[in-house]
Amino acid sequence: IMYRVLIADDEPIERKVVCKTINKYFGGQLEVIEAVNGREAVELFESKQCHIALLDIEMPGLNGLEAADRIRRNNGKCSIIFLTAFDEFSYAKKAIAVKALDYLLKPGSEEELVAVLEEAVRIESERNNSTGAEVTSSESGTKEVTQEKEESAEKLRIHAVAENIRIYIENHYMEDIALQDVADAMNYSDAYFCKLFKQCFGKSFVTYLTDFRVDKAKKMLADVVINIKDISEKTGYRDSNYFAKVFKRVVGVTPSDYRLQVLQKDDGMVG
Repeated sequence: IMYRVLIADDEPIERKVVCKTINKYFGGQLEVIEAVNGREAVELFESKQCHIALLDIEMPGLNGLEAADRIRRNNGKCSIIFLTAFDEFSYAKKAIAVKALDYLLKPGSEEELVAVLEEAVRIESERNNSTGAEVTSSESGTKEVTQEKEESAEKLRIHAVAENIRIYIENHYMEDIALQDVADAMNYSDAYFCKLFKQCFGKSFVTYLTDFRVDKAKKMLADVVINIKDISEKTGYRDSNYFAKVFKRVVGVTPSDYRLQVLQKDDGMVG
């Protein structure tokens, strides 16, 4: 099965690098369509009936976010991936608003790009199988992918997904977040994300988040200037009594006892 991927970037060298990577890893799966700006991207995506869009954000005229918005309005299910040199959270938030599959910084690694494209192909393949929609077959026929390559690509994909989850939790653990919030932000269904999360971390979302917060709390408890109630709030627990209960269940001692142990250990090292 051949899927069409649109690459929109006003920098010819950047387009060439991405095209080369796609042809190297997805020669029999992805047909590349190139656009030099956002306006052309919208027109070509529609006229060529593309399935995946890789959009640079900073383009003259119509930028990548605006192009994505128009593409999304006409095609609610396609996979959109952003490529940009700008590491700004405002961009990431807008990317989430148009339900982007991912947001890659330039210059990104080949592995990152391959992993996210593997995910996009998987999504398109599942969608195609469930709807029975026709997809253009390549004239040369689909290249056989060896089991070893598939396993390697799957590892890359899981690694990339895990890294994106880690970054999201690092940025939001102090908030009242649930599995659904992360799944929505990454454009996954709750059920699939639950399964994917266990694949990535070997534990449930709640267990991972609790361990993550407790680990952050332990680091803060080493600083006597920060009081325990503040640590509770800074790690996402509005109720300090509940925080103490969770901390004791995970660590085996209360936050205040843990702080005492750390201080005594430090005193022993000084002595």
